[in-house]
Amino acid sequence: MSSSLFSGRLGLARSRIPHVDRHGLLWLSRGNLYVKDGTLCFRAAGNDDMEPGEYAIPYQRISMILIGPGTSVTHDVLRILAHQGTLLAAVGEGGVKHYTAPPMGAGRSSVARAHARLWADEDERIYIARRMYGYRFQSAFPHDDISVLRGMEGARLREIYKIIAGQYGVEWKGRRYDRQNPQSTDLPNQAINHAATFVEAAADIAVAAVGALPPLGFIHEGSSNAFTLDIADLWRTEITLPLAFSVVAHGTPESLLERNMRYEAARWFKKHKLIPKMIDRIKELLYVDDRSGDT
Repeated sequence: MSSSLFSGRLGLARSRIPHVDRHGLLWLSRGNLYVKDGTLCFRAAGNDDMEPGEYAIPYQRISMILIGPGTSVTHDVLRILAHQGTLLAAVGEGGVKHYTAPPMGAGRSSVARAHARLWADEDERIYIARRMYGYRFQSAFPHDDISVLRGMEGARLREIYKIIAGQYGVEWKGRRYDRQNPQSTDLPNQAINHAATFVEAAADIAVAAVGALPPLGFIHEGSSNAFTLDIADLWRTEITLPLAFSVVAHGTPESLLERNMRYEAARWFKKHKLIPKMIDRIKELLYVDDRSGDT
């Protein structure tokens, strides 16, 4: 467990600490989050990451608390976190789901303003789109027309699907996805749908933690979470497709596919430190300097 978490009562300072100096994300699950004598406490039932017992949470040094399954929260918790500017979100095991209610925000606007500036500048917007494609395919994308870039993406993805399916011994007949009936396709395509949903949830968490603007995508458009989809796609080759094909390769029956995918996704996200990597990549794309002041 993170060293930000300590057993017993802590004499926590009342002063507000800028987000740039905080330790980032704190994951809690299977327990009760409450306030005791002015201190944020967590009574853990016990899990793989935490022994049973009562812990005091130094919430002034944390940007975002993620509460997993089996966790309850008192009204006082929301009150003191709101006062301190610490975000709270409910997530699935390992970050495979993301549930929260607006408004989300970390008491600063620097990342959002940088995001808006880059998105509003046509040259910068296409440059960042090209960088995203470069990250994904490990090669330069010199064109300045987004439609050309998307065409190049489609051609390369079709080949990547075949390659990764072959690596896991999965028969691949092509990408098919009916938004109205996602269960109507074959098992590998269903697995990709589930994996993509889970990776998007991880990207939701990363975008919220950084304070970027979900609707302002550099590749995706017309969606309230276009930037989230941009970020999720950066891990399509590295996480989404290998995760999907690996579960199918184990002979998972269709009736257990979503459940097994969810458990395996949680394990992969933790193993690969997916959400912290997403946060770092967002900051890199938006030219965020963590040494700057809290605004």
